[in-house]
Amino acid sequence: MAASSRSRPLPKLSPSHLVPHDLASSWCCTPHLNAGHAPSSSHSHSSSPARAGAAPDPDPVPVPMDPPPQPPASSSSYAPPSYPSSYTKFNSALNAGLLNPMSPPPLPLDKTRSSPTLFDMMANEQDYHPRTAASVHSIPAPPQPHPLQPARSMDRQVLLQDRIAELIGSCSPGNQFNDADSSDVRLTLTSRDGLSVTLCVHRHILVAHSRFFAAKLSDRWSKQQRTLPHIVEISDCDDVEVYAETLRLMYCKDLRRRLMREDVNKVLGILKVSAAIVFDAGVLSCLEYLEAAPWAEDDDEKVAALLTQLHLENSGAGEVLKRVSLELAPSALVEEAEVGGSCNGGGNAGGGEEVLLRLLQVVLEGKDEKARREMKGLVSKMLRENSTSRGGAIGGDLRKESLYSACNGCLSLLREHFAKVVGGDQSEVAQIARQADNLHWMLDILVERQIAEEFLRTWATQTELAEMHGKVPAIHRYEVSRVTARLFVGVGKGQILVSKEARCQLLSTWLDPFYEDFGWMRRACKGLDRHLIEDGLANTILTLPLPMQQEILLAWFNRFLNSGEDCPNIQRGFEVWWRRAFWKRNAEPEQQPRLRITAICENS
Repeated sequence: MAASSRSRPLPKLSPSHLVPHDLASSWCCTPHLNAGHAPSSSHSHSSSPARAGAAPDPDPVPVPMDPPPQPPASSSSYAPPSYPSSYTKFNSALNAGLLNPMSPPPLPLDKTRSSPTLFDMMANEQDYHPRTAASVHSIPAPPQPHPLQPARSMDRQVLLQDRIAELIGSCSPGNQFNDADSSDVRLTLTSRDGLSVTLCVHRHILVAHSRFFAAKLSDRWSKQQRTLPHIVEISDCDDVEVYAETLRLMYCKDLRRRLMREDVNKVLGILKVSAAIVFDAGVLSCLEYLEAAPWAEDDDEKVAALLTQLHLENSGAGEVLKRVSLELAPSALVEEAEVGGSCNGGGNAGGGEEVLLRLLQVVLEGKDEKARREMKGLVSKMLRENSTSRGGAIGGDLRKESLYSACNGCLSLLREHFAKVVGGDQSEVAQIARQADNLHWMLDILVERQIAEEFLRTWATQTELAEMHGKVPAIHRYEVSRVTARLFVGVGKGQILVSKEARCQLLSTWLDPFYEDFGWMRRACKGLDRHLIEDGLANTILTLPLPMQQEILLAWFNRFLNSGEDCPNIQRGFEVWWRRAFWKRNAEPEQQPRLRITAICENS
């Protein structure tokens, strides 16, 4: 059959004789059509050409064919109701010359199922060819246009034109900015990346407000121009929109009111352009805005950097720089030197120290306890950051003498209130806890700055205060023992390094009052780290000679057995002392390991 097909030429068949006109243009047939239901022989001959003798009937009746995309209107008008759908498609394909006429027609489809079952697919696996992703997308999609640079530039140009149109549209009625009828200068602004915008402006307005334009658009230059409007171009603009905004300000009567609508970043851009074109009114208006308007903290560096770069000291930039830093405002430095010279030797450091001391004093004298706690945290954070910003120098710009002056004031008030309470005046009893809390806070600052040694020596000598301590109810005095506990922790952690005599005097003066208040501290102080205090006390005791350790720890042993939880548990320190004093001393001395040196020579 294949040989006969090659020996004789195929007759030319016109699809218009076989298929109705409305279906011939929208339908196509593929060799895999209904392959899942055709016999294997049908599939083997489906791709061979039609026989030469298989000519269409003399009187072919147009048989409609159901296209795969289901055209319901067309098939309903042509499909005979007596033939099943599979037979109609087979006959249509045969008339079109796409199938072998000797192949049997396909089996009728089960109309109850719209797709073959898994059993059918497995039975006809050799004939079933699923449509892969490659066949679905056999027709390549048109390539997407590459986002070329000209396209992006056009988009940016459109956005720029929209913003300029919005800028012009916000002008008040009667404003001649970008008025093509009355303007005599066509000004084109071009940015460094190629964006440009053309504005219609007036020469006399530009010359009157800008010394830059007064020099460039002089009368001599104007007379040399033969046509109107004059064509002027300014290239390499940083921001075309800001430049246009600056030119529009030349047409405004109240520049400050206009700038009130802008943010700090926009005003900084306008200030830069105004300074470049020597637009004095714009510069002054921007500086007045920056001096009066609130900023975000992130804008400080931007303002300081730009004003320093533009060198606008004669235009009032110093007033703006005073908000940012005293170091950047020469006039402010002079004023601070005059104010602080009489107190601390003058200069910026004296003024800053005076402010910090004032903050400390206000916190120490505060009346509201909740506000005092909050402000203590704030001032401590400020002092910490200030010390860090100064390169980690001890004390920062707050001198050691200034801190100890505040501590001595609190200590004097504490002694005064104790004496009044012991003398029978109970009106000052609440001030004992307040001043003790102030001392505890100041001690934290001193320890953090590593300058608390003098405080420990001073506190260890307060024998009179320690004697009055037992005459005041524990509910009012236990805050004093928190100061002692903080010193124990500082010594035990190596944060405070003092002599043996100072440590002995501290324990001799304040250890018994500390024992008496420990139960109140444990119950009344929220967030008290008992184990930290106990370890600090144990380590402080263990820094003394063994006889002193023995005396203190044996006294603690007796007190702990009688007080229990109201006495600090320094059992670990007691064990260390015992091993030091008796176990290691009575044990056989360990032989020191011999040092063995082995020389290795390598032949080079």
